Amino acid sequence: MSLSLSDFVNYKSIVIQCHDNPDADALASGFALQWFLRRRNVDARFVYGGKFPISKANLLLMSEHLGIEAEHVTNLDKPELLITVDCQYGESNVTQFDAENVAIIDHHQVSAALPEMSDVRSTYGSCSTIIYELLQKENVDINSDINLSTALYYGLMTDTGGFAEISHPSDRDLRDFAHFNPEDILLFKNSNLSREELSIAGDALNCARYNGEYRYGIIEAAPCDPNILGIISDMFLEVSGVDTCLVYSVLPFGVKLSVRSCIKEVRAGELASYLADGLGGGGGHMYKAGGFLKKELLARINVPYEKELLEKYINHRMLCYFKDSVIIYAKEHREDISDYSRYVKKDLSVGYVEASKLAKPGRKITIRTLEGDVDVTVEKDLHIIIGVNGEIYPCTGTHFKRSYKELSAPYVFPGEYPPAVIDVENGEHIAILPYAKSCLTQGGNGIYAKELTHRVKIFTSWDNQKYYLGNIGDFLAVRADDTSDIYVINRDIFFKSYKPL
Repeated sequence: MSLSLSDFVNYKSIVIQCHDNPDADALASGFALQWFLRRRNVDARFVYGGKFPISKANLLLMSEHLGIEAEHVTNLDKPELLITVDCQYGESNVTQFDAENVAIIDHHQVSAALPEMSDVRSTYGSCSTIIYELLQKENVDINSDINLSTALYYGLMTDTGGFAEISHPSDRDLRDFAHFNPEDILLFKNSNLSREELSIAGDALNCARYNGEYRYGIIEAAPCDPNILGIISDMFLEVSGVDTCLVYSVLPFGVKLSVRSCIKEVRAGELASYLADGLGGGGGHMYKAGGFLKKELLARINVPYEKELLEKYINHRMLCYFKDSVIIYAKEHREDISDYSRYVKKDLSVGYVEASKLAKPGRKITIRTLEGDVDVTVEKDLHIIIGVNGEIYPCTGTHFKRSYKELSAPYVFPGEYPPAVIDVENGEHIAILPYAKSCLTQGGNGIYAKELTHRVKIFTSWDNQKYYLGNIGDFLAVRADDTSDIYVINRDIFFKSYKPL
């Protein structure tokens, strides 16, 4: 189910509602939607329910400086259309008001049947990002109003722990594209901590636990705003002997996680995803990340929701992460392939782009994909391959000539998120697909490969700063004509792309 903002303009009475006890993302989303409707000459109220009006200092300042008119209400005349933002109609944290029609815009997990007019994207870090993309569909430039762009930027920032928990490329697009007011953002950020929250941070830091072998630490903090967990994590990481840290807080409905790392061997986002795997969600970037363990999902794996037992479980998962991961530095490693099998590529139509069409040789570019950002330096013969699932990987001209045959047929992208390139020097955002051409994979010399029975992190020969993760069931591969070229192939992609020799 999906919608466009133009769907709303024909209703006579519209109310926009966010969840009770609004946060910055909820305020930004409602404000942006109201902003759009008013410019289409449609009057719409922006309201929230609950027992108490907004009292948090940063949210009051946000409302005042950006002109956000969110009304606290306890009852509401029945509107023709009620649009919930950053929440879903009927949820326990949303005061339920009657309406003739309901629409939903949200980024949380779907909790019940959705109405026809709905746009719920659970993989997005904020509702602000969804509103941003819906405005783009209406040809609205958010930077045409500094208050609008600042609100959406701050909404995303706060809902992703200061951008630490960003995983979807659309969130990264909003973060990079919005021209915000830096003075407002600085003011809001510096009004985020109350005296009570300062005490919570101090008490938590006094109870830190350490693992000297793997150089990580764990802290439990009292229930608090997720941003406070991030502040504690940032402070904890500055302790000598701590390369990676986890700060968590046990809430009535689940456990909130904040993860930090300062070493390339541990990507914070990947660690957060590991800890939350099957239990909620987690993600972020290399150094900062966050996650959430749902109470009901912990019960399904027989983890009682009691403080001591949760602490034991979290300690165990953290230790398993480090014990169960093998790290390979391809430039310094020679893999024993005596028990590997030989494979060649199937004849498949995939895509490719000549990197020099996107940026001049010598320039550094970031390839933005669903799997994350990949940094490469453009070389004259560098090709960017777009695989069978839309995955992206670089390929030298020599390897390209051996393994691929150019086709005349137009290229059709099979993935969800069209990959893009960002010129690191000037920040220019360049779409890849307009330059993509079709090619046919060929057997070539093939690879040696075997199925993984453990987790592995590989720093490839062409990128020694970011590892590629292989999980149990994926395949570890070594190029037959270059045994220093070691990499991981996702299980699904492997069986689609390769056949035994």
